[in-house]
Amino acid sequence: MGEDDKIISTDGQIIQIQIMEEADESDVPLEVGNTARTASTVGESAIQLQFTELHSFPAIERLPLDEVTKSWELNYREAAIFLEEGINNDKLTSHPSCHEALPAYLLVHNKWYYALDFAASLLLILLTFTEKPANPLFRLPVGVHSSMELTALVIVSVELIMKFRWVGFKIFIHHPRSMVKAVTLLIMIAESILVLVRQSSHFRVTRALRPIFLLDNHHFGGVRRYLRQVLQSMPPAIDMLGLLLFVILFYSVLGFYLFGSNVNDPYFSTLQQAFISLFILLTTANFPDVMMPSYAVTRWSCVFFITYLSMVLYFLMNLLLAAVYASFSSMEKNKFQQLLLHRRKAAQHAFRLLLGRNNRFGITLQHFRGLLRHVDSSRTYREVYLMFRLLNTSESGIIDVNEFYHIYDVLDTKWRVRDEEPFWFSRLRSPTLAYCAQQVHRLVTWNFFDYFVSVVIFLGGILMLTRTAAISVHMSNPLELGVTWETYAYVSFYTLEACLKIFGMGSHDYFTSGWNCFDFTVTGVSLIGLAAEILGHWSFLVVARHLRILRLFKLRKRYRDVFGTIFILGQRFLCAGIVFFILYYAYSIVGMELFAEYDLTNCCKNSTVEANFRYENGSSSNGYYYLNNFENVISSYVTLFELTVINNWYIIMEGYAVTTTQWSRIYFMCFYLTIMMLLSIVVASVLDGFMFRISYKEQMTKEDEKRLVEKTVTLNAEEYERLLAVESAEEKSRGKVWYNWFARLRKQEPFRTLDEVTLDLPGIRPISVTFTGFRRRTKDVLLSFMYKDEISCWMKQADHEEKQPQPGTSPSKRVGVRQRLNRGSDDNLTD
Repeated sequence: MGEDDKIISTDGQIIQIQIMEEADESDVPLEVGNTARTASTVGESAIQLQFTELHSFPAIERLPLDEVTKSWELNYREAAIFLEEGINNDKLTSHPSCHEALPAYLLVHNKWYYALDFAASLLLILLTFTEKPANPLFRLPVGVHSSMELTALVIVSVELIMKFRWVGFKIFIHHPRSMVKAVTLLIMIAESILVLVRQSSHFRVTRALRPIFLLDNHHFGGVRRYLRQVLQSMPPAIDMLGLLLFVILFYSVLGFYLFGSNVNDPYFSTLQQAFISLFILLTTANFPDVMMPSYAVTRWSCVFFITYLSMVLYFLMNLLLAAVYASFSSMEKNKFQQLLLHRRKAAQHAFRLLLGRNNRFGITLQHFRGLLRHVDSSRTYREVYLMFRLLNTSESGIIDVNEFYHIYDVLDTKWRVRDEEPFWFSRLRSPTLAYCAQQVHRLVTWNFFDYFVSVVIFLGGILMLTRTAAISVHMSNPLELGVTWETYAYVSFYTLEACLKIFGMGSHDYFTSGWNCFDFTVTGVSLIGLAAEILGHWSFLVVARHLRILRLFKLRKRYRDVFGTIFILGQRFLCAGIVFFILYYAYSIVGMELFAEYDLTNCCKNSTVEANFRYENGSSSNGYYYLNNFENVISSYVTLFELTVINNWYIIMEGYAVTTTQWSRIYFMCFYLTIMMLLSIVVASVLDGFMFRISYKEQMTKEDEKRLVEKTVTLNAEEYERLLAVESAEEKSRGKVWYNWFARLRKQEPFRTLDEVTLDLPGIRPISVTFTGFRRRTKDVLLSFMYKDEISCWMKQADHEEKQPQPGTSPSKRVGVRQRLNRGSDDNLTD
């Protein structure tokens, strides 16, 4: 690698090993970034982040070592910030503009502030349960919840203040998300102070905007991207919605002229009523009731309703789904392209900050390790070295820019020694325990073992149906039976199966499988049910054991595709669920502000929905729809879910329309249209995920998939011994007491260390040691294989665009930058 190992001995003892990446005093940064310059030296162009104008490091023969070290540390940190912006898909315009802005950036970009900001944002939402109108169980005094709200808003405002500090005024006001958050924050702080002073609440529909702070949190980056994709998919949905409303309006006019003269037809008595009736008919909730009065007069009236439903329900609604799916699919590819090119640009900026005068066209191990120290400080020297070797495919000893573009692929790689038996028990110190684990592993990986478990699950399902059928005939209350003997038998069998698999396969390999996680969860819930039976509560949880029957469906390929789609879309489903939760929250706040004071009990006298809201104590003819209200946030969520299901949703709408005003229907109609479009986008994402799985299964083999998630690095004996020497020197540098204690502790562990595994090979020393790096199989990883041809074209196009003259950049600087970025790995030049 070009580094010298120097061993100085005193009295036969090795007292120092100069590690391979010891800094060379003559190696100084080639360029420095924004954070190495003070605000007084940064002009307006630097605030606008013209990254092609990085300042060259002063050309001085000899510089103090501490100044060189400080400059490198600033470059390492700023390069790590660039990589983080690439990972999080943050705009590069939010990069710190000068050294004075760096503390503000680092303050709000650490895990402790992320957790604090998340807690404050979540508190703002949870305060809804304590504010009027609220359930008496959770209600708090106005002064208490207003003070808590004001405290949470102050914590949230810290990020905006710091962001204004590090990006400047012009960039801040042109960042839409920051401006929306700032305006919302100012309004809410003013309202919170007003409530605190008056000690009473007012019409606060702005509480519906509180989820904005939660969405802006670092941990909700995936939700933001999904929500952005939803909003970008809205234009075709809105276009189709306009056409849909036009057809409804046209049929409303036509229906009014056809059926308005019928005094027995309340659905088309006025144009407004005709529009409302046909809007409800779009959901089929009032069919065929809406048709029967006119159908009784003439049977030919059915043609009107048949053509209307065929047009809006079976044609336009499906056309809406097709338009959304086409938009969503094309957007998915564009989103992947933009993310890839964004990370490429961020990697370029980081690469330039890691170049030194001794290596102008590549990154050395020394500077790569300095970068990783700020990106992921938990990485050991061995992991850093293996990542360096994995990136350095040319084996030139330095990483050029084309190799550095793959830095994102290796950051989450987990390493282990590749040997002939990559099982967890191969590292056990006890031979007896290792032999037992090996035999159990053979048992649980035996095909007949899976077949036997499947047969037991199938017989358990048959027994459950038989037992349930007998109970339904002879027993009025099924819970009186309690837990039967077969329940104990099956739960014990499933528990034994899980324990055997964990012991034979190892916990890591066991929980890597989604099906094993599912089985473990079902077994755990069943065990909780058995424990609840002893306590006399929640014994019905043991019924969850029958969910194991789902495992039988994966025996067919078609079901495996379906379940595989679910696992691929797991994160997307989670994001969709959070978006629905936020949408419900916004509508529930508006609903409580509008309708919380109204009681629907025995309302709607002399209307078509009167019977649904009737209540008489002890009567069996109660309608119970009066329970669907907005008296608190929990009741609001239940009511909105009933509206989402659609069945008889118009009864709730008519109840509030009769009790309050006819204009209240706008609230319910807007909610339905919003839910309809959002559900269309969710269905489009499911279709896209299913087609994606089918496509990559057709294009990829098991070996292709393995090569994507597994990478190998082979070290020769000399290289590996040098690696061990560096690690030993670093451990000793921490202190002799700590080193000896750590060594004794490792010998007491039941597992052999990685060093012992690699050295426990035939011969005096190994000829070579091979390490395998593993990374998670995500959709982005699979997309990188499926779009490999397109990615090559994108990269070539990006290279071509970068070679074009940029405005405001001098020709000499463009030539220098172009040479450093386009220099191949063969041009390994030093001063």
